[in-house]
Amino acid sequence: MNNMDDNEKNAARLGCLTCPSVILLPGVGTLVKTEFKLPLIHKSSKDEEDNAEFITKSWMIPDMFQFENVGFSKTVGNFKYLVCADCEIGPIGWHCIDNKTSYIADVRVKHMES
Repeated sequence: MNNMDDNEKNAARLGCLTCPSVILLPGVGTLVKTEFKLPLIHKSSKDEEDNAEFITKSWMIPDMFQFENVGFSKTVGNFKYLVCADCEIGPIGWHCIDNKTSYIADVRVKHMES
């Protein structure tokens, strides 16, 4: 399945990896290159340094009201972490306080048939 349509928007619904919840409808997110250190969903017993994943490909969502089902954490620095609003698994992405843009890590969601 192709992840993008002709406008580099998500071609399929983006959903939670754990539950059947839909996070984003098709045509809303734009695939962008990112450089963000996102905490792991499942923390291991290793050092704190190992408890993060470097995210390089994300879906950018310009308006937080375009999400179907997402929860926001308390502010951490200039960011809020994003989680599935149904099962609260996450973080699946982050929201920038400064420019009000949100990002969903492509590796933290599944592409669902529309």
